Amino acid sequence: MELNRRTVIAGAAAAGIAATTLGGTAEASSSRKPTKKLFGTLADGTKVHIWSLANGGTRMKVLSWGGVVQSLEIPDRRGHYANVSAGFDNIEDYVAKTPYFGALIGRYGNRIAKGQFTLDGKSYQLSVNDGDNSLHGGSQGFDKRVWDVEPFTKGSDVGLHLYYTSVDGEMGYPGTLKVKVTYTLTRHGEWRIDYAATTDKATVVNLTSHVYWNLGGEGTGTIEDHELRIAASRYTPTDSGLIPTGELAKVAGTPFDFRKGKAIGRDIRTGHPQLVTAKGFDHNWVLDKGITARPEHVASLRDPHSGRTLKIATNEPGLQFYSGNFLDGTLVGPSGHTYRQGDALCLETQHFPDSPNHPSFPSTVLRPGQTYRTTTIHSFGA
Repeated sequence: MELNRRTVIAGAAAAGIAATTLGGTAEASSSRKPTKKLFGTLADGTKVHIWSLANGGTRMKVLSWGGVVQSLEIPDRRGHYANVSAGFDNIEDYVAKTPYFGALIGRYGNRIAKGQFTLDGKSYQLSVNDGDNSLHGGSQGFDKRVWDVEPFTKGSDVGLHLYYTSVDGEMGYPGTLKVKVTYTLTRHGEWRIDYAATTDKATVVNLTSHVYWNLGGEGTGTIEDHELRIAASRYTPTDSGLIPTGELAKVAGTPFDFRKGKAIGRDIRTGHPQLVTAKGFDHNWVLDKGITARPEHVASLRDPHSGRTLKIATNEPGLQFYSGNFLDGTLVGPSGHTYRQGDALCLETQHFPDSPNHPSFPSTVLRPGQTYRTTTIHSFGA
């Protein structure tokens, strides 16, 4: 008889097995306060810690550097654990080499054309770090900052509060932005992210998470056989710099139609001009549900070999699907294997790229007296 995740975890709980063994089979895990230890030291002497937490059959490790999810372990259909997120086993590689592995992204997730926008009649020049454009908050975005971390347990939940204050003018953005991001592991093993921010001047904000997923396990090779579904009838085509043109194009009849679900690799080499420009999928899907008061299910991912599944719910209006196009074999993960093109993928819940320069896109403006709030929930199964 094939065991599903709930059966394995329930059986382990009945046997009184604690969730302490790495690898092996699924075990019962109860809420407990996260623990930390030293992960490394930055060149200026700042210490970077790694926090470990577990609940509901999910195990996670998080760095104070960039809020990075360094490891996220879930069981397969037979109860065998694997880390399903790409990353490194040392701080030096995160500082020098990372393509945003597992990081919190801000002040603005994705690209802003030429690093420029105008707000209330005033023009701003941002840090440019992606050709002519600003990407993921600039050269020293939130992914390259050390966050204050506060562990918590609340009822059956366990998690981390992460805090960072971005000063007025940092990376060119106006306003002092106070950010709080909460990572919660629920008793069902869900990973919930709650983002919150306030400002003392009008600014733009678009926070997201940049985990690279491979449900077969970190370092196991291509994700092109993963089956992906996205509840979106339109997407935002881009120019040669991967900046949205402003069009909301229909996915029907194109490789961008994931409404019924399909293998990622099925249409990735069709020669569609948008796929040629991006070297694969690196686009924002316009979610059919739009902005919602509460998170709604928008995407599903499944690895047919391990049986592991990921479901994403959010209240955001967009989802950036990136198929790992620029992984080039020069980065080595904790497993000792290199990451090559298509070895991991990102599903970034967000407002649209370059929204400050497209009045027709949902606004990313935050003003004094307002609180930026968004939530994304990751549910795992097998």
